[in-house]
Amino acid sequence: MLQTAGCNHVITMDLHASQIQGFFNIPVDNLYAEPNVVRWIRENLPVDKCVIVSPDAGGAKRATSIADRLDRTFALIHKERPRPNEVGRMVLVGDVEDKIAILVDDMADTCGTLAKAAQTVKDNGATEVLAIVTHGILSGNAIETLNKSCLSRIVVTNTVPLGDKLERCPKIRVIDVSATIAEAIRRTHNGESVSYLFTHAPA
Repeated sequence: MLQTAGCNHVITMDLHASQIQGFFNIPVDNLYAEPNVVRWIRENLPVDKCVIVSPDAGGAKRATSIADRLDRTFALIHKERPRPNEVGRMVLVGDVEDKIAILVDDMADTCGTLAKAAQTVKDNGATEVLAIVTHGILSGNAIETLNKSCLSRIVVTNTVPLGDKLERCPKIRVIDVSATIAEAIRRTHNGESVSYLFTHAPA
């Protein structure tokens, strides 16, 4: 649809599957929220007390990348799904005892998995659990689920409009990624390399 409408270049952020880029016949630059996430963690949390946790095996690469940049350990939650969109038992692999656990993911939709993962981490001895996700879709009963969960904060970027969700959920914090997207547009327009933004957040 985008190509038919006349689009000749696409800039995205944290695609759920990077293979999506292959469906276009035009250039696609997939930016990463990671540099902004790393900056937020450094500015808002005691990094030496943190552990990065992936809520599923699919997000392990993302979690290890952030953990490496912060020089911290990482943990993983293995979940068994009896049926699609239904999470069964969760098992934590790694040590979170007496640490601030940061759950990282690319998107939060209904937040059922996040809430269960947070409880699993808390049950394993974490002093505090917060989540950082790129796309805060927060559909259905997500706000109620978050408010009832043991998450102290859920940090999202502003890639998706939040509307009244900020007022309805006091746990939500927002990372502004507009500078990253603006810089990508400027670099594309001037024929400069966009790859610098994969590892650096604009000031």
